Amino acid sequence: MGFLIPCPNCGLRSAYEFKFGGEVKNEPGHGAGLCEWRHYFYFNKNVAGVQEEWWYHYPCQTWVIVTRDTATNEVVGSPRLM
Repeated sequence: MGFLIPCPNCGLRSAYEFKFGGEVKNEPGHGAGLCEWRHYFYFNKNVAGVQEEWWYHYPCQTWVIVTRDTATNEVVGSPRLM
């Protein structure tokens, strides 16, 4: 998993400095049932292609959303700070 992720604060950094936080998805709304929350926490699309993902950068303690091709580990576009 040796690829580079651009950090908005620190520039281009090794993926080893980051922790993967999962794919970006919408939280169930207020009043959602147990089934909706279960799907939110435990079911992922796991696509072989481009998806938005959460990544935590340890050195600057920042969460970023990165668009990455999961088949090639190529980062597509610029990361967004969260």
